[in-house]
Amino acid sequence: MDLRHRPRRLRRTPALRRLARETRLHPADLIAPLFVEHGRGVRTPLPSLPGQTRWSPDTVVEEAQRLAGLGVGAVILFGLPAQKDARGTSGFDPAGPVPEALARLAKATPDLVLMADVCLCEYTDHGHCGVLAGGDVDNDATLPLLAAEAVAYARAGAHVVAPSAMMDGQVAAIRGGLDAAGLSTTAVLAYSAKSASAFYGPFRDAAGSTPGKGDRKGYQMDFANRTEALREVLLDVEEGADAVMVKPAGPNLDWIADAADAVDVPVAAYQVSGEYAALHAAADRGWLDLDRAAQETLVAIRRAGARWILTYFAGHAAEALRSGRWDRG
Repeated sequence: MDLRHRPRRLRRTPALRRLARETRLHPADLIAPLFVEHGRGVRTPLPSLPGQTRWSPDTVVEEAQRLAGLGVGAVILFGLPAQKDARGTSGFDPAGPVPEALARLAKATPDLVLMADVCLCEYTDHGHCGVLAGGDVDNDATLPLLAAEAVAYARAGAHVVAPSAMMDGQVAAIRGGLDAAGLSTTAVLAYSAKSASAFYGPFRDAAGSTPGKGDRKGYQMDFANRTEALREVLLDVEEGADAVMVKPAGPNLDWIADAADAVDVPVAAYQVSGEYAALHAAADRGWLDLDRAAQETLVAIRRAGARWILTYFAGHAAEALRSGRWDRG
């Protein structure tokens, strides 16, 4: 037997494994999603997302400061308004929960990148991501509303706005709206390849954004379509996206790899609520080690090509990385 080639030599000790490791995570690669609710003094735990909380604009500052102290690179805010209507107009109310939170965070966490999700689903009384016309989402009527929302968030302090509605032309509309408002330095992170996934349930519970009727398959992607996912990414780059995103991350590692190979802007991936909740549920039953599973899934997303990872594990992962727990082989 020829045993000149022994890959196990570099796996023998924790120090050797650390030295040979090809893919590494860093807290600055991580983006923490935060839910911001209208009101004061709100700290509401979310049963469907263990360890996650709904905050009000005043209390979210504490959580953002904690995450910044752990070295997390960014937070992305999702809003829960006091009122909803058919056009989602509270989404671009300058007194809404997200603009208020952004203004507070801009002062309290100057070194943290502030991102804001741009969509209408949290603000419409029907729960869809755009304006309805005859029961269907009207793509072109939705675009100026998304642009108005992006402008409101940028004015409040968002460094990055992240359109997630999956409307055709949304990046161009938002880029045009920002530039016309004198906000040309605000970056756009496009949810470019976002599938109509079964893994969004806990998020919709947390954000109150479940559609009242129908589903989102008419505008979110078919998860079976790899070529179409890359086309969506390329179209958003052409429209002016500064970074692109694949969502959800775990079921779409091939989409992440394709995007990373094809574009010269940062590729982000969103480890979504259902992925996070599923790991917690299995760990609660003793079926897997939550800490190890979180590390393995995040490394897989990074290994596929994502430079930024949106994950509810952001704080957990940053603490594990800073303490060295995830770097001991």
